[in-house]
Amino acid sequence: MTPYLQFDRNQWAALRDSVPMTLSEDEIARLKGINEDLSLEEVAEIYLPLSRLLNFYISSNLRRQAVLEQFLGTNGQRIPYIISIAGSVAVGKSTTARVLQALLSRWPEHRRVELITTDEWLAFTLIRF
Repeated sequence: MTPYLQFDRNQWAALRDSVPMTLSEDEIARLKGINEDLSLEEVAEIYLPLSRLLNFYISSNLRRQAVLEQFLGTNGQRIPYIISIAGSVAVGKSTTARVLQALLSRWPEHRRVELITTDEWLAFTLIRF
């Protein structure tokens, strides 16, 4: 027994459901990294279902925060939803982050989607401390 689910590409692509493609071919070309292949088909089949899943998590988290604020009688302090992408060198982390940023920022519920690279975080940390 495992807590993980497995999907083949077709099963995963079907989870997109009716989510519209919000990126053009030109936008996708600008988002991809050097020497990387990224097609409209890949964005539709892989990244759109992923953005839909992440949207469920983010929206659920926002609703939970609102319920807790109402229960506790507190005024909504904004708490960021942080997504971390890890992996080896040159595996597409930056491209994945840029594509997800573009897709998530187009969901109506998301106000702002920011990228913070490791380099930016390290520079910020050095400046602060």
